[in-house]
Amino acid sequence: MSAYLRLDGLTKRYDDTLAADGVSLDIALGEMIVLLGPSGCGKTTTLRIIAGFVEASSGTILLEGRPIGDLPAHRRDMGMVFQNYALFPHLSVARNVAFGLEMRRMPRAERDARVAEMLRLVKLDHSGSRLPRHLSGGQQQRVAIARALAIHPKVLLLDEPLSNLDAELRQEVAREIRLLQQDRALTTIMVTHDQQEAMTMADRLVVMRDGRVQQVGRQEDLYERPLTPFVARFIGNSNLIAGDLTNGARFRTAGGTDIRLSGSYAGSGKATIALRPERIGLSAETGGARMQGQVLMSAYMGAVVEHVVMLDAHTQVVTRGPSFGDGATSRFPAGTRVGLTWFGSAECVFDEKDRPMGRVSTIERIESNA
Repeated sequence: MSAYLRLDGLTKRYDDTLAADGVSLDIALGEMIVLLGPSGCGKTTTLRIIAGFVEASSGTILLEGRPIGDLPAHRRDMGMVFQNYALFPHLSVARNVAFGLEMRRMPRAERDARVAEMLRLVKLDHSGSRLPRHLSGGQQQRVAIARALAIHPKVLLLDEPLSNLDAELRQEVAREIRLLQQDRALTTIMVTHDQQEAMTMADRLVVMRDGRVQQVGRQEDLYERPLTPFVARFIGNSNLIAGDLTNGARFRTAGGTDIRLSGSYAGSGKATIALRPERIGLSAETGGARMQGQVLMSAYMGAVVEHVVMLDAHTQVVTRGPSFGDGATSRFPAGTRVGLTWFGSAECVFDEKDRPMGRVSTIERIESNA
């Protein structure tokens, strides 16, 4: 992949705090990248460094092979959409969209044509004379997007663009942004803490924690092959079970529950198992189960049935299964003793330094223990 936008070792230090810690990333022309992580993970700081609103302590930014780190924000050819829209309340919708063009002293006729084009693009072509306060939240966000796109930016930057919208409107505007981005092949970087938004909209995800990039990849990569327990938990809400691994295949939780793993692993000692809730099967038959527990509660959630199962005093797991069809999940009442099973691909094991542990064949394990 050739890099249209390249971040190389971006770092931002505030006194003793590293808000961004060596962030490096290559972004292709027309790609939509989503920076994802909890509050304080460095994703917004990284976005604002790219935009030119925050000066990096170190590192470089290359756009089309040229360094832009020393350029002021208005000379970076980037359009920014803020969480709170940042519209001028006293200006009409059309004047808000035209603002960046006026700053660039675009001729009046060309400017008016561009504004009309942008308002048609975001389906607000009959709202140009209205004031922002007369629009809904979703409409105001579309005005902000139109304003950002009016200058024909080389990169579109979106800072939590959906966080002020209600749940139904968030989904609608998310689809509109993604379709618009794909249709115009806009190189786009979006920041969000919402996993569903990120999974829906991104070409690639960048999961961040404590200022550092934890993993970069497609949705399938991060979901099926997480590189750390943090990524496993953040993408897909995996159950994380801490304990001790012996002989590469025997696992015991801190509370004393024995777990029969689906594979053998190259290592032993302190470890963590990550299990997706939807990959765990639940049964009243405990014989042959990989682990056993007692149902604490169950909930019918429409498409799925969810159970919370206590393995021991220190460990609980969540399971989810379909509520309909041939494989519909039975809903067990609280107090039921159940067996939990899963197939090999559902299981990820990490060592005490949070590194993925590789699987080994049975023969290799026997030879290593000989």
